[in-house]
Amino acid sequence: MRIRLDPWPVDTQSAQLTLTPFRGDVFDVEGDWRAVAPQPLPQSLRRVLVVDGRPRMEARLLLEDDRQELSVAGFGAYAVGAVDLCPHGTRQAHFHGVESQRLLAHSGDLRLQAEELIPRNPQTGRLIYQPLRFHGSDVLGAQAAIQKAMLDAERALASALASPLPLDEEDPDMLPDTLVLQDGPVRVGEQGRAVLGYIKSLHTDYLGADRSALLREMKCGERTPILRFTVGDTGEEGSRQTGREQRFTWFVRLAEAEFYQHPLAGVMRLEMHAPEDVDFVPRAVRDIADLSGTLLCRLGSQPHKDGRAPQNLVPTAALEQEMSRRLGNAELVTRRIRAHLAAQHAHA
Repeated sequence: MRIRLDPWPVDTQSAQLTLTPFRGDVFDVEGDWRAVAPQPLPQSLRRVLVVDGRPRMEARLLLEDDRQELSVAGFGAYAVGAVDLCPHGTRQAHFHGVESQRLLAHSGDLRLQAEELIPRNPQTGRLIYQPLRFHGSDVLGAQAAIQKAMLDAERALASALASPLPLDEEDPDMLPDTLVLQDGPVRVGEQGRAVLGYIKSLHTDYLGADRSALLREMKCGERTPILRFTVGDTGEEGSRQTGREQRFTWFVRLAEAEFYQHPLAGVMRLEMHAPEDVDFVPRAVRDIADLSGTLLCRLGSQPHKDGRAPQNLVPTAALEQEMSRRLGNAELVTRRIRAHLAAQHAHA
């Protein structure tokens, strides 16, 4: 028996490697099963934006209506934004479109107004929580609603920033001048845009034991051939439904695994939208796949600076810090909420 280390710290939300077999079908769409060498970044690619979001639950609540019926709710917030990069290093990177939003997520049929927390000290600013209704009575419903609102805002930002990327066989195959790297899988509504989702942890095994060996053998910057799968496919007869999302996916190695780490350490999965029921890969998708190893190796973090290295990209870590700053200190916000509720009780 050989013991290998998962490189991510144990206090992170999940491990870097927790493979669960994909139950559906995965199809080859690009050549033999062998490593593909990285290509240099073309001059036509002028702008790369790294998009991410951060949600935060700030208080779980119970709301009581005039009939003394209780419903679950929660104060929460999220921030989304981007880091604007020049892939050729001719200008400095800067934050773009970083915004935060506070929400009062609630269930039931209550008609709520925005809840405003007015501070005693005017220099600390006002906290305004906009109402957001969700269905059900699950205690985690408010948290899920805030997470969804963040993902929707993140998707809208990524779609607005990315260049068009036609996926029709009749459209010209042109590499976009603006590429968006989105933390996590690509999402519904981003079809036809140059959005590349990067999945930092390997939770689903799309390859099987016979093909996973290539991930161990790849050198830094190399990628696997492009594969295709259907989101939600369970592999069961009659389980496919029309309108399911089609995805391209491939794997890239960002760093060599240390001898004490599991052999898939340093590997990242990438994802893009695929056209419906078409057996071709648009040239622009192949071009993005070819340059992805070069680009991501440049942006990958180092273990002495980031515990989730190299998958937690340097601009992602910087954006996480900026989003945390926009959300404010969690402990101070909690104290503001308690003071607000205490003031309401005193005036009741």
